[in-house]
Amino acid sequence: MEQRKKYLGKVYLVGAGPGDPGLMTLKGKALLECADVVIYDALVSPQILAMINPQAEKIDAGKRMGRHSLLQEETTYLLIEKAQTEAIVVRLKGGDPFVFGRGGEEMEDLVKAGVSVEVVPGITSGIAAPAYAGIPLTHRSYSSSVTFVTGHEAAGKYRPAVNWSAIAHGSETIVIYMGVHNLPYIAEQLQIAGLSGETRVGLVRWGTRPEQQELYGTLGTIVKLVEENQFGAPAIAIIGSVVNLHSILSSCRP
Repeated sequence: MEQRKKYLGKVYLVGAGPGDPGLMTLKGKALLECADVVIYDALVSPQILAMINPQAEKIDAGKRMGRHSLLQEETTYLLIEKAQTEAIVVRLKGGDPFVFGRGGEEMEDLVKAGVSVEVVPGITSGIAAPAYAGIPLTHRSYSSSVTFVTGHEAAGKYRPAVNWSAIAHGSETIVIYMGVHNLPYIAEQLQIAGLSGETRVGLVRWGTRPEQQELYGTLGTIVKLVEENQFGAPAIAIIGSVVNLHSILSSCRP
C-alpha cells in the first residue's frame, strides 16, 4: 500500500463571520496573517480579505467556475492539492463553516484523503445580522426557542424536503438562510401550516456590513414588498414576534 506523503500541510476551515471585520475571531485573523494559501468564498468581505498575508496565494473559489454543481468537488480537490505543497492552507468561508457553509462536507472529504484539518468557528450571519438590526432571537417576553433552516438546498435539489409545518410549530422564532429566492413558497407553506398572515417578518441583507439593508412586513405582505423594493440576496429572514423589537432596539445598533 502506498504510504501517505509526509510533507502534507494542514487545512484550516476558517469562519470569516458575516462581514464586519470586528467580528472576525482572533484565531482566524492569526491564521490569515501566516497562511501560505487562502481559498475564499465570494461572500467574504474585502475588509477580511485585507487581513491575508500579502505573500500568500489567494484563490477566489466563489468565481472559479459558474457551475455550482461542480464547485464543491473542485474546491475540495484544490484544498487537497495545495496541502501537498503548502504548510498552512486556509479555507476561508463566510459566517461559520459548519452552519450551512458546507464545512462538514469539505472536512469529511479532507479526512478521507488523509489531510490534517481543523475547523475554526466563525460568527454565523443568522445570529449577527438580526442582532445588528436590533432583533434579539430570544427574549423572555417573546421567544424562548429559535430554529435555523435553509431556504435553498443544493443546486438542482430544492424540493419540499423541509417540513415547514414542523418548523412553523417547532419554535417561536424562525431564521431562514438563503431564503429570498424561495420566499413565496416558504411564506405560503408557513401560512398553510397555521401561522397567521400577520406574523412579523424581517429581512436583513448584507448584515453587519456598511451596506446593510432591511425590509419589514408580515407573512402576508413580505413577498409583495420584496418585489416592490427589488430586495435581493444575500439576506437572512427572521420570522416571529421578536421582529417587533426592531423599532425599539435598532437605534442601539453599531
